[in-house]
Amino acid sequence: MNNIHVQQLFIYPVKGLSPQKCDRVLLQVGHGIPGDRTFALMYQEEDSLHHSCYDVPWMKKKHFITQNDWSALGALDSYYDAAINTLTVKRDGVELLVADTVSPSGRDRIAAFFTGYLAAIHPTHAARHPERAPLQFVGEFGKTRYPDREPAHISIVSQATINHLSELAGQTVDVRRFRPNIVLEGVSAWEEFDWVGQEMQIGTARIAITARINRCLNIHVNPETGEQDIALLSLLQKHFKHTQTGVVAKIITSGSMEIGDQISDINLSQQFLYSEENGSCVLNVLN
Repeated sequence: MNNIHVQQLFIYPVKGLSPQKCDRVLLQVGHGIPGDRTFALMYQEEDSLHHSCYDVPWMKKKHFITQNDWSALGALDSYYDAAINTLTVKRDGVELLVADTVSPSGRDRIAAFFTGYLAAIHPTHAARHPERAPLQFVGEFGKTRYPDREPAHISIVSQATINHLSELAGQTVDVRRFRPNIVLEGVSAWEEFDWVGQEMQIGTARIAITARINRCLNIHVNPETGEQDIALLSLLQKHFKHTQTGVVAKIITSGSMEIGDQISDINLSQQFLYSEENGSCVLNVLN
C-alpha cells in the first residue's frame, strides 16, 4: 500500500473544456476541489435563465456545453489564471481568446466566442443537446461547481487501468480522455474498483470512495484533436461487459494533496451507501 501515490492532478476550471495540471490542490468537505468545474457555458434557454451569471446554482449537464455533445471542444487548449482572473483559449498554439472572468464585458466576450465556435462545428451523432443556442458564461471561481452530479465529488483512476486499455486498443490511450482529478501510480489495473466503500488518507485529507464511474462518449474524444477516434465504450463492453473506469470519492476531512502523496490507512467507510444496480455502486460522469 505504501507504493500507491499521486502521479498527476488535474482540475477543469471550465466544465467541458481542457484540463489544467496542478502540483497541489485543496480538498474541501461538501465542495470537492475549489476551482474544479467552477465555470460553465450554459445554454440561454427559458428554463435556465438567471439574472446573475455569478451564482447560478448547480444544474444537470444538459444545460451546459460538453465534449460529449460537441467533441471539437477538445481541440481547444484553455488555461485559467486565477491570479488575474483571466481565461485564455488557444487552438494549435494560436491564441483565439483572452478575457477576464470577472467583468460583465469579459464574460460576454467568452460567451460570444463559444457561441460562435459552436456555430462553426457539428454536434456528435449522439448529442443530447445538438441545438445551437446563445451561451452564457456562469460561475465564480472557487465558489460554484458544476460537476455532472449534484453531490460534491472528485474522480480517481489508476495509470495501470489506462495502460491496460492502451494494450487492448493497440494504441496509447491518453488519461485525459477520462477527465480525472487524480491519477494514481502503484495500483494494479482495475484495483480502484475494489476500493468502493472504503475510506483512505491522501495527503492531509481523508476521502471515501463511493462509486465506479459509468462512462459516456466523452472518452472517445482525442484531447489533442477533438476527434472521436477510439471506440472505447465498445472496447470496454467487449472485454469487461461494462463501460466503467475509475471511481468517484467524497471528501470527509478537508485538507490538501500534492504530486507524490501516498495513499494510506484504507478501511471500510461508515458513510458508504450500497447500490443494488448490477451489484455495485455506479455513477455516470464526467465532463
